[in-house]
Amino acid sequence: MDASDELLRGAAPAALLTLDGAIGCLNAAMATALGRSAEQCLGRDFGDLWPASQRMSAESLVAHAARTKTVAMRVLDFPGRGAAPVACLIEARQVKDPASDERLVWVHALDAGNDLASLLIPFRLATTAADLGLWMYSPHEEQLEWLGGAPAVSALFPDPTASLSRVMSAVHPDDREAFRQLVRSASPQSPWVRLRYLTQHDGWHQLAAYTRRIQLGYGGPERIFGVVRDDTKQEKRREKAQAALTAERQRAKDIADFSSALITAATEQEMQQVVLTRLAATFGAGGALLALVDDGRLRVSTDAGIAVWEVDVLHGMSLDYPSALPEAIRTGKSYFILGREDYIRRWPHGVEFPWLARLGSDYAVSVMPLIEPGNQPLGGWLVFYGSGHRPSLDERTLVGTLADLAGQALRRIRLQQARVELATALQQTMLPRLPEHLAGLEVAARYRPSRDGLDIGGDWYDAFAMPDGTVAMEIGDAQGHDVDAAAAMGQVRASIRAIAAHEPDPATVLTRINDLLVSMGADRFASCTMLHLDPRDGQVTGASAGHVPLLYARKDGSHSIRELPGGPVLGVVPGTEYREETFTLDEDSALVMVTDGLVEGPGLTLEAGLERAGTLAGAALHDGLDAEETADRILDAAVAVDHLDDVAVLVIRRT
Repeated sequence: MDASDELLRGAAPAALLTLDGAIGCLNAAMATALGRSAEQCLGRDFGDLWPASQRMSAESLVAHAARTKTVAMRVLDFPGRGAAPVACLIEARQVKDPASDERLVWVHALDAGNDLASLLIPFRLATTAADLGLWMYSPHEEQLEWLGGAPAVSALFPDPTASLSRVMSAVHPDDREAFRQLVRSASPQSPWVRLRYLTQHDGWHQLAAYTRRIQLGYGGPERIFGVVRDDTKQEKRREKAQAALTAERQRAKDIADFSSALITAATEQEMQQVVLTRLAATFGAGGALLALVDDGRLRVSTDAGIAVWEVDVLHGMSLDYPSALPEAIRTGKSYFILGREDYIRRWPHGVEFPWLARLGSDYAVSVMPLIEPGNQPLGGWLVFYGSGHRPSLDERTLVGTLADLAGQALRRIRLQQARVELATALQQTMLPRLPEHLAGLEVAARYRPSRDGLDIGGDWYDAFAMPDGTVAMEIGDAQGHDVDAAAAMGQVRASIRAIAAHEPDPATVLTRINDLLVSMGADRFASCTMLHLDPRDGQVTGASAGHVPLLYARKDGSHSIRELPGGPVLGVVPGTEYREETFTLDEDSALVMVTDGLVEGPGLTLEAGLERAGTLAGAALHDGLDAEETADRILDAAVAVDHLDDVAVLVIRRT
């Protein structure tokens, strides 16, 4: 019998190779294990017949035996006939061919049936090096055996063997199905699966597990090997980082909302509410107070974190008082105070403040002035941090930036308030006082300023008795919403009164006013409706210069829209001759004169607005309301059109 036949005899895979790794002969088991026929293997390099993941190990096995003349061993995975690869302990050693005296390398799979542990050595070493744990599951016995690995992971499983049901009981109920699929899967390998596992000593751990189904040795038993990674610390770090990121995003949103609210605050009350509802919450403080300066003294308000009685002593305090808050406001400097002793050391008089009684060694206070460079002190705020909290320098800088923004907002609000007060006073002086007693008539007027600009505009109304016993009434709208518009309005109204004293006809008055404005080269035009009403018989003569139609309301609740003849707006077309018409106002009926801001806007067409106002006027008369109450009801129609323009209403009711 040839010696080579003896070496290739047996059921285990075997082959004879040249020293450079070429296959000279092999048995059927080796060809089957390599997944090829014997003819396809002969003459091929032994390493080339293995999968890429195994090739380097196979080549180094042969090279070691050929070079050192010593026995070499490796654990290699044959593809296997079933789903699981076959893990075999492969031995390589030099042998001599008796016929040719040539040296060959004999490669063969050892019978590991009685020494399965030797096959597990590489797995143990690999998992230990990778800081992983290793376990083996026997499907038939439903038994798990912990094979070791990284000490920290192995410590989670003190029992070397355990039944599947026992291990399953320690897995979180929501993860048990995933674990069951992990150990019973028919696939050669699984994806990583995350599991929550309850240990005996330190509670829940977040594990990640991965399994491979392997046949141990050629013709040996099939087992499932699991690799375990403990991600508990990483998960806690991830959760902590995620919580910090979420908190930072929320902080950024809160700061953005805080800034936006300060910018859009329209009154001191709104700004005060923004500060006291957002400041402490945004920066994790225990409470905050806001002090505004009025005539050199403090006006203080607090949030829920600081009781009002605790800061009563600050109300009315002079800016010259030697204490942190007045000093910060007076000097424009910020102060950060660490505890009560630090406060008293710097401001000895501060001992009289009740809120300092709660300050200990682990409390802190930030005091920030509300300033705008180049202006007088406006106020300041104090932020009180709870026990153990120390705001970072970045946080304190950000609080100071918001204080600057609050100072700018407060300056803007106060300047706007001053302008509004000036505009209101100017408007009141320009609007006329209506006659208190007109025989047979009730007259009422209402005015609401624009929501844009300076809260002053060009709408006007007027009513006055004529020498012949009639009553002149007018309503108009000069272009614009500013002081110039108000001035133009006053000029037109005064001119109408002066001309009407000598010209009894409304059309003639409008003609003369138009000529006057054109000759003056006025920059603004104006619309106007003018009426003459005789209270004795209700005869009305009216004309319009580009103004909205007149409303006629009756006691029965009906109404009509009356468009007067006339011409274009005043001050544009020279030489315009305005026309007029005469009609009768019945008893218990009313005329309603309005400007376009009441009946036209983004939410309503002019026609629909006139119809709405006329309906309101008719209903008011039907309900027995007088002229004052009717004017109020009609003015409410402006809300329906979301008005931005000035609004004026003049109601004339014949009794």
